[in-house]
Amino acid sequence: MTNSGTQLNISQDKVKPWLSIIGLGEDGAQGLSTAARTLVDQANLIVGGERHLALIGDVNAEKLAWPTPMTEALPLLLARRGQPVVVLASGDPFFYGVGDLLSRHISKAEIFCLPGPSAFALVAARLKWSQQDCARLSLHGRVFERIIPHLQPRARIIALSWDETTPARLATYLSRNGMGESQIHVLERMGGTGERMRSTRANDFNLADINALNTLAIEIVADETARIIPRAPGLPDAWFENDGQLTKREIRAITISALAPRRGELLWDVGAGAGSVSIEWMLNDTSNRAIAIERIPDRAARIARNALALGAPDLAIVSGAAPDCLRGLEQPDAIFIGGGANEATLAAAWAALPKQGRIVVNAVTLETRALVAQQYAEQGGELVDINISRARSVGRFHGLEPAMAVLQWRGYKT
Repeated sequence: MTNSGTQLNISQDKVKPWLSIIGLGEDGAQGLSTAARTLVDQANLIVGGERHLALIGDVNAEKLAWPTPMTEALPLLLARRGQPVVVLASGDPFFYGVGDLLSRHISKAEIFCLPGPSAFALVAARLKWSQQDCARLSLHGRVFERIIPHLQPRARIIALSWDETTPARLATYLSRNGMGESQIHVLERMGGTGERMRSTRANDFNLADINALNTLAIEIVADETARIIPRAPGLPDAWFENDGQLTKREIRAITISALAPRRGELLWDVGAGAGSVSIEWMLNDTSNRAIAIERIPDRAARIARNALALGAPDLAIVSGAAPDCLRGLEQPDAIFIGGGANEATLAAAWAALPKQGRIVVNAVTLETRALVAQQYAEQGGELVDINISRARSVGRFHGLEPAMAVLQWRGYKT
């Protein structure tokens, strides 16, 4: 189905490729290989952005500029099925490009691709950076805060900008968060006659007249005040805006370990409080997803603010009470229940898990501890008693004050 609801009836029979996706640079038609030029000359229809269609110049084929949303063009493409059609894309169509969209709606056997150098490759070539040592991401059409987990000391980052405002926004963020000495390279219209590269420290950023088509390269320098997202779970409690309903740092680190996140998995965080567990689940890997379920609206809003501030802006939030609000949600790979556990919610959560799914429940009250003990008896898994003490002043001396103990059940569905 397309976003507009149009059903695409695509045969999986073996067919010859008719849709050619060609990576186009800022040098336009003159930069195309002989093979790519031949495909353009033979096409009945050429599809691309307004910029791409201008760069390709005069052609014999009909031209079609991408509509908004782009998925509205899919039925038009399928109407030409079997005829030679060319889609023009920037650089490498399968690296943050249109290739992924097309291959999800059109059989891969019907597609032929001739990529050009990606913006990432061009930046690395200009700066003599090894791509494998760089974090590479896109901020184009995506929330800016996605870059936050990548801001690590001595990191090199290559990022596609949303538009001409992105470099200044990045410089401001770095300067305000203890990374003002970082070097920012702004590369515009790479590969064409209008190519330009300018470099500046974030603290000194004053570049003007930036082209909307630009890519950023950043060398991170962090001072002692910088707030760096660590690679291990257990962010400081003070980093989370909260009203006291927060899975504390040490318990959270143990909880994330028990949930055992794997790449691309989905977590349900039931009774999410400040959202700390679901946020750290997503920070474990950029492909991880989470749904934070919270019945109190003020807390749900707080979760959204925490997710944005800590670099997990794609966290989904459901405002409602379990177990009713669990119905209809995408099936999770793992479930965490840190607040509001009751018999009905535990039963619904267990039923929602697929085979090999995991559930972790943290119990503090006697009533909830009795529930998880019963679950352990019925479903097996592990039952772990966690006790944490913190130092505090006792007159002129110090003593260890125990926090409330947590009984943690870890269930595994077989």
